[in-house]
Amino acid sequence: MKNLFSYAGKRVLITGCYSGMGEAAAKIVRSLGAEVVAVDLKRPAFDFQAFHEVDLRDPVAIAELVSEVAGAGPIDRLFYCAGLPGTFAPVDVVGVNFIGMRYTAECCAARMPRDGAIVSISSSAGMAYQMAAEQLNPLLDLEDPVAARAWVEERSDQIEGYTFSKMATILWTIRRAASLTPETGIRLNCISPGPTDTPMMPAFIEVAGKAFMDNYPKPIGRNSTPEEQGWPLAFLNSDAASYVSGENLYTDGGGAGGMMTGAIKPPAPPPMGGD
Repeated sequence: MKNLFSYAGKRVLITGCYSGMGEAAAKIVRSLGAEVVAVDLKRPAFDFQAFHEVDLRDPVAIAELVSEVAGAGPIDRLFYCAGLPGTFAPVDVVGVNFIGMRYTAECCAARMPRDGAIVSISSSAGMAYQMAAEQLNPLLDLEDPVAARAWVEERSDQIEGYTFSKMATILWTIRRAASLTPETGIRLNCISPGPTDTPMMPAFIEVAGKAFMDNYPKPIGRNSTPEEQGWPLAFLNSDAASYVSGENLYTDGGGAGGMMTGAIKPPAPPPMGGD
């Protein structure tokens, strides 16, 4: 029987792979046979086919990256795992987490084979995306990344960058897949982790406070590990998920589902200042 989880013969582009979920995903798909093209601001420690240092807030740099990578071979899969926490300015958080993700995905999709696949990382923090659709849609309608960044910058005092970027990621993924997949055959999905023990965790604690993060619903009783997020990412971009597109997979141990159905009480909002 054919191993549908195999990445043999697949060339994958992975952003944000220096540490955390991106590093875990890169190591997993390498172990499954992938040829990895790594993208980050720091050179990762694992073996890769090529490395590119790229500022994903810069659309010119993204376009040059995709052109160079595609010129050296096929881009069979994109893993967009780069992200910034809310300790950065909202325009940069949304710029990397959503605007940069969307532009990288669109640039790659234009050069992918018909059976290509794209996956990104949202968050259970974005679970209210449907209620926020009216606020999110104007940004989603701005396809030009420069115009999108200007829109965010004009509203930087009204936007909590991290949650806003994660809601935008989910809504765009679901909406864009409905046209991208029929047009190109390329699948588009995202995952929404809950609290995960990555190098970003101290920044989340700084913004939301230790009490909020400790009390955030975790039905399994602990934070997840980067590897526990890397495997769902690998699955969604594998041939085993060949009929999965336009999905936001909650990888938070049941927390989001419990809160959305009323089975779990949502945590009290974090105090201003994060204490």
